[in-house]
Amino acid sequence: APVQPVPFSHAKHVQEIGLDCRYCHSNVEKSGHSNVPSSQTCMNCHSIIKANSPLLAPVRESYANNTPVPWVWIHQTPDYAYFNHSVHVNRGISCVECHGNVNKMDTVTHMQPLSMSFCLDCHRNPAQRIRDPKDVFNLDSQTLAAQGKLADAQKFVHDWKVKPPTSCSGCHR
Repeated sequence: APVQPVPFSHAKHVQEIGLDCRYCHSNVEKSGHSNVPSSQTCMNCHSIIKANSPLLAPVRESYANNTPVPWVWIHQTPDYAYFNHSVHVNRGISCVECHGNVNKMDTVTHMQPLSMSFCLDCHRNPAQRIRDPKDVFNLDSQTLAAQGKLADAQKFVHDWKVKPPTSCSGCHR
């Protein structure tokens, strides 16, 4: 867990206040990358709430100077691997599957290895990790399989043509 320029608690913002992941990570359903929020996103609330907090000085400076907050990336795909966030979340794979229960973390840390083996385990058996698409951003939801609905998950995989690549060229392009 790298030290961030601003201490940010997902537990506070998501679990306690109830912000949806997409408020800050607004492109996760549309883009290959899950964007980090701009200082404008932060200032939407923090121009009023804790507006003078010394901890938020880097956000205010970023906003005033129209420069990005120098967030340290925690989950970064290596250059030699291809990963598309939108494909995963739009096909029923929740953030929790790769990032853990971020909604309960004060400091985001790696909870999964995000190794080739980890990805292939899911790609070979996606029904085990599928959620109802309406539950993808409910980080407290369970997979259909965990709910005892493996047949529903398998039907979803079939009907939605979920066919994750298992060949090398699927992720190494």
